[in-house]
Amino acid sequence: MPTQYDPKGGKVITQYDMYSIEDAGLLKFDFLGIRNLAILGDAVRLTKEHRGLDVNIEKIPFDDKKTFAMLARGETIGLFQLNGTGMTKHLMEMRPTTVHDINVMVALYRPGPMQTIDEYIARKNGKHPTVYYHPKMRKYLDKTYGLLVYQDDLLFTAIELAGYDWGEVDKFRKAVGKKIPAEMAKQHKIFVAGCQKTSGMSEAEAERMWKLFEPFQGYGFNKAHAACYGRVAYQTGYMKANFPAEYMTAVLSAEAGDTEKISEIITECKRMAIPVLPPDINASFARFTVIKGSPPKTFQSESANMTLVAPDTQHTEHPPVSSQKSLVGQVKDQIRFGLFTIKNLGEAIGEAIITERTKSGPYLTFSDFLERVQHKDLNKKSLESLIRAGAFDTLGEERGALLHNVDAALEYHKEHGRTQDSAQISLFSVVQDEHARPKLRLKAAPEISMEEKLAWEKELLGLYVSGHPLEKHREKLERGGASIKQVSEDLRDGMSTIVAGIIEEHKMVITKKNEHMVFMRIADFTGSIEVVVFPRTLAECKELIGPDKMVAIRGRFSKRNDAPSIIAEKIRAL
Repeated sequence: MPTQYDPKGGKVITQYDMYSIEDAGLLKFDFLGIRNLAILGDAVRLTKEHRGLDVNIEKIPFDDKKTFAMLARGETIGLFQLNGTGMTKHLMEMRPTTVHDINVMVALYRPGPMQTIDEYIARKNGKHPTVYYHPKMRKYLDKTYGLLVYQDDLLFTAIELAGYDWGEVDKFRKAVGKKIPAEMAKQHKIFVAGCQKTSGMSEAEAERMWKLFEPFQGYGFNKAHAACYGRVAYQTGYMKANFPAEYMTAVLSAEAGDTEKISEIITECKRMAIPVLPPDINASFARFTVIKGSPPKTFQSESANMTLVAPDTQHTEHPPVSSQKSLVGQVKDQIRFGLFTIKNLGEAIGEAIITERTKSGPYLTFSDFLERVQHKDLNKKSLESLIRAGAFDTLGEERGALLHNVDAALEYHKEHGRTQDSAQISLFSVVQDEHARPKLRLKAAPEISMEEKLAWEKELLGLYVSGHPLEKHREKLERGGASIKQVSEDLRDGMSTIVAGIIEEHKMVITKKNEHMVFMRIADFTGSIEVVVFPRTLAECKELIGPDKMVAIRGRFSKRNDAPSIIAEKIRAL
């Protein structure tokens, strides 16, 4: 077998394509890496550390009412294979009650058998009777209400109705699954003739049966594939329904870096009444962390009238839960952003902050932090990032004041570092230290507006955490039209729509006719989408386009190269 180096990665690959490999008598395997397995593993670990419970994901009950009720309500965000508006709509209509139902939906929601979904749901819910196309099909379609769902159903039909043997049916499988025109035409004739000979069907009846196979040329699942996916889908649903904070924390950690996904998951957390909190110098660890709600401790800050709220435990990556009998709901859990999620804050300084806190306890004041974290990467850029992201908020000092005093703070940090490094500290100097060492005194500064804080969070965390600029328009948005997420997932090319949101970025370009047009991205609570504003539309609304401006847009949906966008026809201010 000829081989070569992969020009993209330097790995050794075969020069044969997948068809030639099989023609040469070799076996091709497809290995699918599913990161949801890592999410499940992380959620199980968090549940152990947070609740003290050992969850064996392979031995969970597969008849959990809480899980199926959650799916029937359409609460599918963050689940494997079951999220998205289309799938969610069908799950709500189906109201699954068994893992078999999930397997079926995983298989049906494919280009091949998708047209069967509505009929399957109607038969499952007793609205339509179960009808078999031929009596012989009852023995292998009894669990799918007489409908072809899996690739396996096609094979059994060819064997039972058309008289194929297992060797012949494998050629039939390849012809249908690989969309090989010449082989399809050949199998068509064999199948129709076989149905007439083996099952006494007329040519017209056999042709109608063949027509049922044609959608599967668009891609369908075999039963084993659907069952494997369905099992993982159910497991993710079980963890979300029974251990919501732990599961959603695992999902957030897995999606780190994808601001669209993170925003969607945080919105879902809010719907689930799980607060997602900004980074905190005393409560954050490396990545997203489950924080158990509990009575706070208080520490005196540099402002006499301010206090620091700190969690009960500081010395473990994920603080353990106190003894509790019920699995969910006794204490309101929260999720905290990790220090590694802050832009411009390197992992080395993040680790140094966590290590010092674990070793010596929480940071009591801003100056206490500056004295204790002696690391080369604590510089102006990293300190400003911590301040702007809100990591010092619970120490009682306003972000604007800290930012205004960054240079003085760094000088204080540097001076304290020199004192620590000196090897010639006498007993007398230690006694005098409290009186001799200069104190950090913060100069007064104007208070930062909420809009500015949100802009900083967007810049450094990738999304808004403390609030949202659109919050004052929420009711209008929810009442007025489709969300950006719904538009992106449900609309087809050319369909009209109305969306509203905040302009995150925009770019002015000049056309060949020397006219101005704009490409911009707008976002709402559910996601973001590109908007194209051609010259004629732009001339009517140029003053409405700019960073952080909030607008409503009427236009046409477009999807090119799998990238959704809206061609704007009318833009107005919210």
